[in-house]
Amino acid sequence: MVTRPDPDDYFMGIAMAVRRRANCRGSRVGAIIVVDKRIVSTGYNGTPEGMTNCLDGGCERCANRASYPSGTGYDLCICVHAEQNALLAAARFGISVAGGTLYTTTQPCFGCVKEMLQAKIRKVYYLHPWVHPDPAVADEYKKIAARLPEGLEHLNVADPDSAWARNKG
Repeated sequence: MVTRPDPDDYFMGIAMAVRRRANCRGSRVGAIIVVDKRIVSTGYNGTPEGMTNCLDGGCERCANRASYPSGTGYDLCICVHAEQNALLAAARFGISVAGGTLYTTTQPCFGCVKEMLQAKIRKVYYLHPWVHPDPAVADEYKKIAARLPEGLEHLNVADPDSAWARNKG
């Protein structure tokens, strides 16, 4: 018998489904924004609309990953993060995300957390942890993430596509 998932498992499952559209040579990430227990926006990582996809060589950083360790070269990367795409899609269509919860398949980066704070996201749930490789930046990240009114929380949900999503298989 199939049991009904609790809301957090349900929403993270949908973020994992959204991730299937990701077009990045690195990690594949999906994100959704929930307001009042309803999904109001989704996003996945990839190049901006109308540009050559990352998987087709559109992003210099992703095409040359060995030259750019994790957490570096973001100023060169043209890919839009899943969390950014979810926030931008909501803005594009006039949907307020204030007070919302964001579910993402990878812990958001420093920049995405700042953008979530500015958009008034209250809580973030993530599936896979991420830590900036520079300890000084990681310390600042902790400070800014602590500003999310209801926090940043890891969800322990099974991820059958983890190797594919994390580009490890």
